[in-house]
Amino acid sequence: MSTHRLTRPLFLAASLLLGLGACSGDGGIRAWDGTATGRATPRQQALATESPESLYAGGMDALNAQRYAQAVELFDTVDREYPYSTWATQAKLMSAFADYSRNRYTEAVGALDRFIQLHPAHRDIAYAYYLRSLCFYEQIVDAERDQSGTELAMTALQDVQNRFPNTPYARDARLKMDLARDHLAGQQMHIGRFYQNRNLMAAAVGRYRRVVDDYQTTNHVPEALHRLTEIYISLGLTDEARRTASVLGHNYPGSPWYQDSYALLVEGAPRAAQDRPGFLSRAVNWVF
Repeated sequence: MSTHRLTRPLFLAASLLLGLGACSGDGGIRAWDGTATGRATPRQQALATESPESLYAGGMDALNAQRYAQAVELFDTVDREYPYSTWATQAKLMSAFADYSRNRYTEAVGALDRFIQLHPAHRDIAYAYYLRSLCFYEQIVDAERDQSGTELAMTALQDVQNRFPNTPYARDARLKMDLARDHLAGQQMHIGRFYQNRNLMAAAVGRYRRVVDDYQTTNHVPEALHRLTEIYISLGLTDEARRTASVLGHNYPGSPWYQDSYALLVEGAPRAAQDRPGFLSRAVNWVF
């Protein structure tokens, strides 16, 4: 899903204290816990000779220039070679942001999970949770495809709201949750239309009712009510059709969906001008 991203945080601070280096004396690569992970390449060996502040500054320069792969390499070098320094803590978060920026969401989420686990009291922990939620949010696909990713995004965004309710991250998370909720409602509508088109009315009613009951704040509710009206008319349930259309008219009196429902219920009433697909065109012979 294409979204407007917030301005990236500027985490580089001149006041950060330098930690003790952790360069490998035998030319090998070491993980954050000091265990060997293999032989270093010549470039990795060269980077290992640089100071943590120089590596971090280079990572920030690469990040600002949108050279995200290079930024990840430099931030990861800080974390690997100087794991006990303050620079390494911040580098973990910036490496995750660089992966996020180049759409490597799985890698970013993994890095953020490690950051959250290792630094739960960090000053930027709220941002870490927020960035993690964005990784899921930006993978939301169109409503006609599987929405398990949308559910993950909703959970992650809700986590941001619950943990950091008075932050700008929580406010943006609430907006994104509304959009994600609308997306989930759209999927229910898509499935409902599929069932209705194949005359599987009970299954279609279940989908439309879920939109009306569970996604009341989305813009899909007027159509869901209209589709329910169509189905009830087709099944001869005129009282249900009338009640459903009444709810639609009361809550959305200016909606073209209400005009379409009214046209189904009142002989001679015109449909709305917009061209929208309908499953039923005949009117019932009684006044609504």
